[in-house]
Amino acid sequence: MNPNIGRRLEVVGAFLKIGALGYGPAAIWGLIQAEVQERRGWLSKERFLEGMALVNALPGAPAMQMCIFVGHQRAGSWGGVLAGLAFMAPAFVVMLALSALASAYGGVPMMRDAFYGLSPVILGVFAVAIYRLGKAAIKDRTSMLVGLSAAALAATSFVGMAAIIALAGCAGVALYHSRKAGAVAALVTGLLIAVEHFAPAGMTTLAGVEGASQPTLWQLALFFLKVGAVTFGGGMTIIGFVQSQIVDHLQWITAQEFLECLTLSQFTPGPIIMVAAYVGYKVAGLAGASVAAVAIFLPSFILMLSILPFLERVRGLAWVKAAMRGISPAVVGAIAVSVARLAPHAVFDVTTGALLLVTVVLLIAWRLPALSLVIGGGVIGTVARSFAR
Repeated sequence: MNPNIGRRLEVVGAFLKIGALGYGPAAIWGLIQAEVQERRGWLSKERFLEGMALVNALPGAPAMQMCIFVGHQRAGSWGGVLAGLAFMAPAFVVMLALSALASAYGGVPMMRDAFYGLSPVILGVFAVAIYRLGKAAIKDRTSMLVGLSAAALAATSFVGMAAIIALAGCAGVALYHSRKAGAVAALVTGLLIAVEHFAPAGMTTLAGVEGASQPTLWQLALFFLKVGAVTFGGGMTIIGFVQSQIVDHLQWITAQEFLECLTLSQFTPGPIIMVAAYVGYKVAGLAGASVAAVAIFLPSFILMLSILPFLERVRGLAWVKAAMRGISPAVVGAIAVSVARLAPHAVFDVTTGALLLVTVVLLIAWRLPALSLVIGGGVIGTVARSFAR
């Protein structure tokens, strides 16, 4: 078999698995790290951190962009395309099926028992992934200070993830390359952050689509293309923006329908912004779901596949290496805060606490596959809840 075809098939298989099992951001990021970096060794920890930094500094869906990044590393441009498509395919199929069931029967399948056990296991997988990446990124007091500073900024929510990464890059340039260049970059970055605080007021006009309460497929595509192209901050930021537009401004669906959409998203693997498919289904059926899903992710494909060929050329430059030395520990620090914020939603009794602890121990001490632990968590959650009734 042609080696390129073999690699592309590997990419499809890996990201179909991640897309099918990744319920929530913690699971997705943890599974990506465990499956493609730790188990398959497709890229180094340092390269993985570079990818995380890149996608968190861009508009659009970070998890989707990370899949494209990894696929590109493994099998070139076609690998990036196939990784993204494979990752989104399970979410699209499941969301479409649940949307049809909800519309037909007015209800959704009950999976809460399984999620009782899944949530702490998923959190454990994510926490171990950050721990392993942190060992590669934080090697001295300076990098530890950068990581702690990034964590402090993320904890206060004073600035977004993109701004934290930019500031960390400036710090890296100042610490490891040129103090003057780092100071100038920090000044420019600070001014851009200040300007960005005024941007949301005008975002409505930029991403909104004037039209009737029953949009055409073209209006649907245009709206979600713009959302995918200009919205920073990841899935929940995108969800919040979509809600404000399609419910309050454009009135394509009702608030109750959007709540139903969020409920369905809890039972759908893969990227949470696949809620676009639900919106599309509600306003224009299967065609609307397909158009909305493609449109919201298309900017991520275009952006990543345009940047990655040039990224390889510039990453060898001295100032880029210095910036990455600042960015890598900052990514670890900022995402560690995300793990801490997720903890109260996943661990709320003795059973879930024990599941989290066992997951961490098994992953660190015995390096068990994340897949087996995720499946085990779902089974234990279902059994535990059935006995509690």
